[in-house]
Amino acid sequence: MTATATTAPAARPRRGRAVSGLLRGMPLLPALVLLAVFLAGPVAYCVYYAFTDMQLTGSSGTHFIGFDNFSRAFHDPDFANAVRLTLVFVIGSAVIGQNTLGLALAVLMRKASRPVRTITSTVVISAWVLPEVVAGYLMYAFFFQQGSLNAILHGLGLPRQNWLYTLPILAVCLANVWRGTAFSLLVYSAALDDVPQELVEAAEVDGAGPWQRLWRVTLPVIRRSVMTNLMLITLQTLSVFGLIWTMTRGGPGNKTETLPVFMYQQAFTSSLIGYGTAVALVLLVVGALFSVVYIRMLKVEED
Repeated sequence: MTATATTAPAARPRRGRAVSGLLRGMPLLPALVLLAVFLAGPVAYCVYYAFTDMQLTGSSGTHFIGFDNFSRAFHDPDFANAVRLTLVFVIGSAVIGQNTLGLALAVLMRKASRPVRTITSTVVISAWVLPEVVAGYLMYAFFFQQGSLNAILHGLGLPRQNWLYTLPILAVCLANVWRGTAFSLLVYSAALDDVPQELVEAAEVDGAGPWQRLWRVTLPVIRRSVMTNLMLITLQTLSVFGLIWTMTRGGPGNKTETLPVFMYQQAFTSSLIGYGTAVALVLLVVGALFSVVYIRMLKVEED
């Protein structure tokens, strides 16, 4: 009797804490329901469709086919080409282009006068806030055969060329750099404000030049911002569709057909919803792998 009487009061506080925790979590219930309906539900349907032969037209029904879509993708030379172009596009326009240019502009703007900083930031950010389709049309007008770039080259006495036909992947990479550099500029401008000025001055007194101060003082201090910026611009660039579709529609041929464009072509042009959804899942895995790499690199830096 004594043991039972001792255990019962101890159990009641635990039940009271559990009920109190549930009551405190009740305000989150509507948000959880909305996430389940509008996010988890569609994602679950997409995962299911990736394992089916669902088509928009010409099919009497949808059947579960297991991993056939993924097997088809990994044996499809067009899919392999899309993966290769996606890596080129991400590394060229995000990891090298936007990241490096954003850091360079942030460093140079700290030394510039106020009017120069205002004009530069306005021009760069204006490209970023434009809708993707509008930016794509502007870049098409810049790069196409009778566009602004060839007009400039002709004025300088240099030969013209059809950039969207001879160097299409370079053209879309440069377009994405132009449009997306503002994000890296803002990230690095904020990060550079946190660099202790006494460290920079001490390195300057020790005889370190601008490049040495940047490499040995500034970058180690802002390394978390560098990794965070790389992860975010990589994930954003992996999903770029409207810019490429507006400029080239994945052409000529399939020379700019990155994974989002390839996925759209398969799902809505060829009406293969199941196959296109499988490609979308592969793209999701590629983004997750990039994220894991950046997070592990950040943890190595911290250790």
